[in-house]
Amino acid sequence: MHGEYKVPGGKLVVVDLEVEDGALREVRVAGDFFLEPDEALLDINRALEGADADLPAPELAARIDAALPEGTVMFGFSSEAVGIAVRRALANATDWHHYDWQLIHDGPQPPALHMALDEVLTAEVAAGRRPPTLRVWEWGAPAVVIGSFQSLRNEVDPQGAERHGMTVVRRISGGGAMYIEPGNTITYSLCVPDALVQGLSFADSYAYLDDWVLGALEGMGVKAWYQPLNDIATDAGKIAGAAQKRLLGTEGAVLHHVTMAYDIDADKMLEVLRIGKEKLSDKGTRSAKKRVDPLRRQTGLPREAVIQKMIESFRGRYGLAEGSVTPEEMARAEKLAAEKFSSPEWTARVP
Repeated sequence: MHGEYKVPGGKLVVVDLEVEDGALREVRVAGDFFLEPDEALLDINRALEGADADLPAPELAARIDAALPEGTVMFGFSSEAVGIAVRRALANATDWHHYDWQLIHDGPQPPALHMALDEVLTAEVAAGRRPPTLRVWEWGAPAVVIGSFQSLRNEVDPQGAERHGMTVVRRISGGGAMYIEPGNTITYSLCVPDALVQGLSFADSYAYLDDWVLGALEGMGVKAWYQPLNDIATDAGKIAGAAQKRLLGTEGAVLHHVTMAYDIDADKMLEVLRIGKEKLSDKGTRSAKKRVDPLRRQTGLPREAVIQKMIESFRGRYGLAEGSVTPEEMARAEKLAAEKFSSPEWTARVP
């Protein structure tokens, strides 16, 4: 069995192993990480040899930590990363390079249609009828997108939304409300087979699926990191929020989508969103305006240039062919947008 795990912002960990009578055998750990002393690699292998194959990654990491000599230095990886690589080997997880990735970057679409496209395209990946897809959104109207489980009345000021012409829609993933202005927002979705995140915890999958974005931002001079559970942050503040939804199908698939603040009218946002003190309390700030630091200021680049550099970064890592929504997918999405995502019953399903 073979498993790989690229540590977000770090190095690649590779594990080859066998399983006999429910225990790990012939464990061999490798990667492009740094480790001192050299002999510690043998200690890692010995610590995993004979371990119960059902142990979760944290318990595998604990075995490694107990076996390492004092003063061991692990740079670019950790014992937890080795444990994750083991779990991915046991789960027969795939890697980014196993797939032919497709890019969809169409013209502006209504907010409800974007919600529907996410659901339809992910279902198509789950059914094996569509390759893994990176979709970059263009917004046809300003919007507030609330999470699947959020209370509509608690999140959105209806008078403020109406005054500023904001369409309110509810997505199928959890998480918080997103304030959208077409020229000030960068949004993308990854529709990926479930096999890509096998062996990862729900929390680890967030950072794993957005590691390419951190690399793209670094290429634009922005040092960013994942702030658990679902924020991308810099020293200047939050720049993006992510959300996920798992769909069943022939193989299963994961929808992972991210909204990034290229620029923002914070005063208008506060007139539309009801951002409570409790929400701000765990962010280390008293002001919602200070929570988001737009990419426009940090990169100095036009929005279109930021998007293009992100696409080029993904293509450089994993390959990315130009694609499009098929007529059949679009027909299903338009029907879903009209019947579900534009309906008061769905939008206010949590009043």
